[in-house]
Amino acid sequence: MIGFLATGMRGFPTVVLPGRRVFLRPPRPSDWRDWAAIREESRAFLTPWEPTWPPEALSRGLFLRRVRRQALEWREDEAYSFLVFRASDEAVMGGIGLSNLRRGVAQTASLGYWIGERFTRCGYMTEAVAAILGFAFADLRLHRVEAACLPQNEASRLLLLGSGFEQEGYARAYLKINGAWRDHLLFGLLREDYQQRRAIDRARR
Repeated sequence: MIGFLATGMRGFPTVVLPGRRVFLRPPRPSDWRDWAAIREESRAFLTPWEPTWPPEALSRGLFLRRVRRQALEWREDEAYSFLVFRASDEAVMGGIGLSNLRRGVAQTASLGYWIGERFTRCGYMTEAVAAILGFAFADLRLHRVEAACLPQNEASRLLLLGSGFEQEGYARAYLKINGAWRDHLLFGLLREDYQQRRAIDRARR
C-alpha cells in the first residue's frame, strides 16, 4: 500500500525504495536546496539532453509547484517521481520516475531519469533503475516499461540495455530537447522478461 505524509490539505508519498548504495524517495519541499544545487552544478552537462530550462528552472517556487503536482500524480496513479539519494550521506544525486502511466489494456509507463555530473560512471543510476523497475513490476503491477534516449547518448543507451531493455525502434523528431525536435531510440521491457532476468541473476549467486 502506498502511504502519504499529510501536509495541510495535501499529502506527500512516503515510499522509500532501497538499493545497495542508493535509495529512492519522492521529493519533498525540504529537498529544494540540495536539488537546485546539483542541477545548477550540472547545468552544462544536463541541458543537451533535456527540454529547454525556463529562466526560473531552479527557483524554490517552481520546485514547490512541481512537488505538489507530483504528489497529485501519485494519488491519481498517473506518474511516480523520485529523487535519487546516495545512501552513505543522503546526498541528492539525481532524479528518476515513471510517467505517462496507462492502465486498462496497456498497463504501461515511461521511464525517465537524470543524474548530476559528478555522480556519473559510478553505477548509481544502474542501481536506481533496478529499484524503480522492481517498484514498477511488483508494486504497480505494470506489464511494460518504455524508455527513449537520443542516439548520441551512449551512456543512456548502455544503461537501458544493461538493465534488460530491448531497443525496439527509432522515432524521428520524437521529443523537443534543448529547443529542437530530436530523433530518439525507443526501448521496452516486459514484466515477464524482467522476471526471467531476475530469476537468472538469483540462480547465479
